[in-house]
Amino acid sequence: MKRNLILIEISTLLASFLLCFSSCVKKSDIARNANGNIAVTATIFPPYDFVRQIAGDKVNLKMLLPPGAESHSFEPTPQDIIAVQNSKLFIYVGGESDEWVERILDSMDVSNMKIVSLMDCVDVVEEEIVEGMEDEEAEEAFEAIGIETGPEYDEHVWTSPKNAARIVEAVTDALCETDAANAETYRQNAAAYTAKLNELDGEFHTVVDSALRKTFVFGDRFPFRYFADAYGLSYFAAFPGCSTETEPSAATVAFLIDKIKSEQIPVIFHIELSNERMADTIAEATGAKKLLLHACHNISKSDFDDGKTYLDLMQANVKNLQEALQ
Repeated sequence: MKRNLILIEISTLLASFLLCFSSCVKKSDIARNANGNIAVTATIFPPYDFVRQIAGDKVNLKMLLPPGAESHSFEPTPQDIIAVQNSKLFIYVGGESDEWVERILDSMDVSNMKIVSLMDCVDVVEEEIVEGMEDEEAEEAFEAIGIETGPEYDEHVWTSPKNAARIVEAVTDALCETDAANAETYRQNAAAYTAKLNELDGEFHTVVDSALRKTFVFGDRFPFRYFADAYGLSYFAAFPGCSTETEPSAATVAFLIDKIKSEQIPVIFHIELSNERMADTIAEATGAKKLLLHACHNISKSDFDDGKTYLDLMQANVKNLQEALQ
């Protein structure tokens, strides 16, 4: 369970700050830049990059999550909240990790803002606990005292290229409604980008269809439920995708080591911006090669400065997945 009471308190205080401070800031100062471009704010890297591909320099685009930062522990600053308020289009993921967003939006006048939640763009699925995976201690504690926590939906909807294409369609519609003067450019760019996403989807299908195995293993969190479902893959991992846990039990590590040895799996994966200690331990114990599979939550500062894109990261995933399934 990912409910972070401290973060909720912080977001409430920040929302209160916003109500006091925002009247001093002219919305037009940020809603359009000097070139008259609309302001668009995205919380994390995938929708930020999707807007880059669709809109190019036609919008004033901001990503709230700093490059290199851990997305699940993100805490918005007052400046972030003001950027949201002064956006014509705001894009966020949705789900429990974005509870702070809902509270802040409730404190704002959003009548002139277009809002897109990625989880509203696709068919969502619940997070699952597979064999050998550790569940969240907080959730178990709530259930032990009889409190129903309800289903937790996997938030990593962009990891499937087909889902990414659906998100791009929704974002394009929102851009066109918000900035009709550039609608034709947005639709042309989106069509070209969607073709690339479809080509990427075909590459993943080719890798999986020709693979010797259909199972991959993560010495890390597993934010690839939509990806695994899209290509008929099974998986083993230490934690679900939005887990706040980072240190596995000895039993979990032993299970993953045994699974790799018994099935002769050649690769142990980790995700970006991970400490990689668990994957290192498993690699050393099994001889498996440690490789990165980008979940694209965020991007390193150096990659961001180099202009790396969602497609760049996913193309690297094609190569590493092929090696893992051989």
